Amino acid sequence: MSAKENEEIILKYFSTYSLKEIADRLIVTLSDKENEQKAEQLKEELSKRNPGKKINIICVSEKSDTSPEEQKWNLPRVKHIIAIASGKGGVGKSTTAVNLALALANLNLKVAIFDADIYGPSLPTMLGYKDIPPTSEDGKTFIPFRECAVASMSIGSMIKEDTSLIWRGAKACGAIQQMLTQTNWGDIDIMVMDMPPGTGDIQITLSQKINFSGAVIVSTPQDIALIDAVKGLNMFKKMDIPILGIIENMSYYICEKCGHRADIFGHAGAKETAEKYNVDFLGEIPLHYDIRVNSDCGTPIVQSAPDSAYAKSYVSIAEKIAKKLGF
Repeated sequence: MSAKENEEIILKYFSTYSLKEIADRLIVTLSDKENEQKAEQLKEELSKRNPGKKINIICVSEKSDTSPEEQKWNLPRVKHIIAIASGKGGVGKSTTAVNLALALANLNLKVAIFDADIYGPSLPTMLGYKDIPPTSEDGKTFIPFRECAVASMSIGSMIKEDTSLIWRGAKACGAIQQMLTQTNWGDIDIMVMDMPPGTGDIQITLSQKINFSGAVIVSTPQDIALIDAVKGLNMFKKMDIPILGIIENMSYYICEKCGHRADIFGHAGAKETAEKYNVDFLGEIPLHYDIRVNSDCGTPIVQSAPDSAYAKSYVSIAEKIAKKLGF
């Protein structure tokens, strides 16, 4: 349906609203004072009239006299925040985020990493503090974990590994805001944010509430992953967040016994996508046993084997990102 036709449907229920279309998603923003039952009825009708599109109804408080900047989540001692994002899960986004954070720290930068992937938190496992709860000196703010010269925080340190968080977007975003803004990060040059995969409510809220300096898109080479990666890329563009570049993860495999190279998931798909959408291609990360094992053991490859070719792939990408941010 056209935007005008969708607006006519909305006007049957509410007189004050805003409508945005991002990728395959329609986002309707209403006042938090509106009738919830009518909002559900609107969502049902829009879903029927727009097959194939996801419908998000967001209720917000009335606008105050504060500027948009003042409404952002406050992280005054963090110079830059970069989103590490993917259009879908399973492409190695979290592994990439952790190793990039360590590589940036190796450039003598003050680095933090925040686990915004609230439904699938990985940082406690990857950084070696699984089952260790966070601490607080004043009962009001968390002390971040400090592993490998990187400050970090994750909801995964507060819940059991097999606990499923059955939270709607608003509650999940509230938890993210609390962890992010109530952690005593100290002075940070670059904060790496491991985003949840996809382009849903949480990703949209984070894009609106956080002053991102840029986003990095992680994808594997095959078409099915790149289709969703492009959706993520376009979401950030529509939110006026600069795209720092695309990384091709699991780009190729080198047999340890014979040295044969195999492009298991295809090759150069991310590079071609970057060229098509006029964004930078940051580099390739190979598929390798050591990267996986060290991530699972809490000893990321950049820390455990810094001179390996695989670690150097992350370092090369980190140098490009740091340069883009002015370091």
